[in-house]
This record gives sequence, structure tokens and C-alpha cells, in this order.
Amino acid sequence: MWTKLKERAKELKLAIPAIYVAMKHPKTPRLAKVIGVVVIVYALSPIDLIPDFIPIFGFLDDLIILPILIAWMLRLIKAPLYEECKQMAMERYGGSLQTSWWYSIPFLVFWALILGWVLSTIL
Repeated sequence: MWTKLKERAKELKLAIPAIYVAMKHPKTPRLAKVIGVVVIVYALSPIDLIPDFIPIFGFLDDLIILPILIAWMLRLIKAPLYEECKQMAMERYGGSLQTSWWYSIPFLVFWALILGWVLSTIL
């Protein structure tokens, strides 16, 4: 069971860069590009629907929501296009996107604006 989960995690780790490449591909449908943006933003966002520090439930959103969004996008872009994008992602990124704390700044600004708006309506 654990080996199967590890294999799925490796597939997901490669799917994110492949989705990033697919979003830029001209043959990718618009709806798939929109879903791809949601997948990338959710995968890279430091803020989850359920915080990761909550035991068990904290990782459930990553184990359920992300694969559902990825499967939905893959259904829209078809297998040959996904394979091409996966190959391009392997060549460009070596199977994983570079991460940096700079990427979290837009997410933090967004959530700070939301929090400010909520606080201003309450007070």
C-alpha cells in the first residue's frame, strides 16, 4: 500500500510541471488552461483549505483535491498532448519546478487583502 502511494506521489510531482507546460501549449483547450492555473496556484500556495498542521486531515485536501483537479485537466487535454508536455517538462525542469519563497508573496498579499477586507467588515 505504501509503495503504491509513493508511486502516486511521484506521478503527482511530475504532473505539476507537465501541467505548467500544457498551460502554455497552443493545443490546450481554454478550460484546461483555467483548471491548470487553479492546479498550479493550489499546489504552490502556502495556504491550504485545511492547514497541514492538523493531524491526518491537513494532508487530505492535498491527497484528494489536487488529484481530482489534475485528473479533470488530463481528461480535457487528452493523453498524447499530456505525454508531449510531460516529456517537455522532464527536459526543461528535470521533473520538478523550482521553488522559492518569492513565489509565496502573491499568495500572502492575496490572503492579507482578504483578511483585511473581512476585518474591516466585522469592525
